[in-house]
Amino acid sequence: MRTSDLIGDLVSVNHRLTRLAAAATDNAESPAVWRTLSVLRDLGPMRLGELARVSRVSQPTMTKLVHALGDRGWVRRIPDADDARAWLISTDPRGLAALAAWREELAGALAPTFDDLDDAERAVLAQAVDILRSRLERADQPARATQPAASA
Repeated sequence: MRTSDLIGDLVSVNHRLTRLAAAATDNAESPAVWRTLSVLRDLGPMRLGELARVSRVSQPTMTKLVHALGDRGWVRRIPDADDARAWLISTDPRGLAALAAWREELAGALAPTFDDLDDAERAVLAQAVDILRSRLERADQPARATQPAASA
């Protein structure tokens, strides 16, 4: 199987897994909430425009989302050390706690689907997660390198 086909299958299966998890938890939050918190957790504070770009939503949509997350105390605005006129959006510990709780809820909801994995299958999944994490961290580095130049 070609790598591109394998990656396409992986993305597709991941979407199915995410939909199954969301349905199993009955969590009413928009996936955009969790995606935004995950982006900020993984990539660190960034300007609103960059956060919108990375999250693949319009800036007005991200403005509304950040406002709602700010009202909950899940994100906060911090001064941009590189530009006194600009602000960065950062996670708040309460937002990180909510994200961690959501991930635990998802894992708990999906655990029965995977309870019958044997040790070898668990090892394969663990190795796949390590490979994906490593590759994604490398892929995120160019996005972080260009982040400070983006405007709010």
